[in-house]
Amino acid sequence: MYNSSIRWLALGYFSYFFTNGVFFPFIPIWLNHLGIDVSKVGVLISLGLIARFVGSLVIMKMIDKISQIMTFIRCLSVITFVLSLGFMVGTEWFSMLLIILSFNFFFSPMIPLTDILTTHLQKSIPFEYGSVRVWGSVSFILSAFLTGYLSDRFGYQTIIYILLISEAYTIFLVIMHPNFRLGHRVHREVRDISFSELLKDREIVKFLFCTTLLQSSHAAYYGFSSIYWREIGYSIHHIGTLWSVSILSEIVMLMIFEKINFSFFKVRSIFLYSTICTIARWSVVAFSTSFLVILFSQLLHSGTFTLCHLASMKFINRYSDKEMILLNALYSSLGLGIGLAILAIISGFIYQHFHDNHNLVFFLMSLVASPVIFFRPK
Repeated sequence: MYNSSIRWLALGYFSYFFTNGVFFPFIPIWLNHLGIDVSKVGVLISLGLIARFVGSLVIMKMIDKISQIMTFIRCLSVITFVLSLGFMVGTEWFSMLLIILSFNFFFSPMIPLTDILTTHLQKSIPFEYGSVRVWGSVSFILSAFLTGYLSDRFGYQTIIYILLISEAYTIFLVIMHPNFRLGHRVHREVRDISFSELLKDREIVKFLFCTTLLQSSHAAYYGFSSIYWREIGYSIHHIGTLWSVSILSEIVMLMIFEKINFSFFKVRSIFLYSTICTIARWSVVAFSTSFLVILFSQLLHSGTFTLCHLASMKFINRYSDKEMILLNALYSSLGLGIGLAILAIISGFIYQHFHDNHNLVFFLMSLVASPVIFFRPK
């Protein structure tokens, strides 16, 4: 039974990140294709990220049993598929706003909820988090490359078709879920925990500060890199390749994380390595237009995102089940939600008002990550 649960978790990550591999690199291009200018695309992406922030907090706060998680994931998968159909008919800015807000609100909790299932199952049977999570990265690289190739050959509408196929597969997967052995009440003996109580812990505050800056420094990358690379002359196929290479580096890091004894290092040290990679990566993207140089910088994604995420899971796993649920909600909603949204808005402003200096948005991201060097959790 445990083996079937582990296989299901791997497939779950595969399906969620396949959707992300379509959404993040190519929905901005799709919106631009519809005639929505870049600054308004930035607003849409930013508001979508705010919806992710709210969705993670609201939905995950509703859960007080690990055993409830599969029911929530099943409902969320159906809702997001229905909302994805809106991309087929919506063409105006306001209709896209409603679709993107709703989609992000309901999709955002699915990955952190699966993270909770994974870390909880690790308490029952020993297995490496990276060996399961790596399938999400495999699917991202596959979807980014496939979507880039097919949309370049058959037109931008292909982006939406692939998104719908991915969402349909997710529904099939969650219906065919195994019977997880993950307990019932989340620590009955512990009183209900609020977000405010968690934030009284100084180490948690440091953790959230650190992860918010590191993860949100990807705002320009998620929202504008595809558009920026088109501006400097790269085809949509080349853009898909750049995204794919970054995730390839993520796959390698997930596979070797335990092997190279990163698990021995303190969370504080891993965050430092991630920060150094982040500053280097965004500085290179900001000041180079060479395809080979940018391609090389994409390898640093293994440090900017993957090391940060692995350190985060290592930190969160210290806590009880209910605390894990709330910490995952805060981690995903701040670093992967509101922080990204704020910086995406700023990036959109730069794009609108500094037409000859669009590369500055990436240099700004390196500055955003810099304070983490001095303020990291133990």
